[in-house]
Amino acid sequence: MHEKAYRSVAKTISWRTVGTLDTMIVSYFVTGNLIMAASIGSIEVVTKMVLYYYHERVWNKLKFGLYKPTENDYQI
Repeated sequence: MHEKAYRSVAKTISWRTVGTLDTMIVSYFVTGNLIMAASIGSIEVVTKMVLYYYHERVWNKLKFGLYKPTENDYQI
C-alpha cells in the first residue's frame, strides 16, 4: 500500500501547524518576546514542511514495516 503525494502534503501541513505552535510557545518561554517567537515560528514552518514532505516520500518507498495482506487476513 502506497500513499499518494497529496496525502503526504496534507499530513505535512497538519503536522507543521501543530509543530509550529509548539515552537512558538517554547520560543516565547525562552525569549519572553512574542515578536521573536513568531519570527522563529514563521521561519521554521517553511523549512520543516519541506523536510517533512521529502522524509515522508522516502519512507513511502521503503518496504520496512509493510506487508501485503493475504486472502486469509481479515480486519475487525
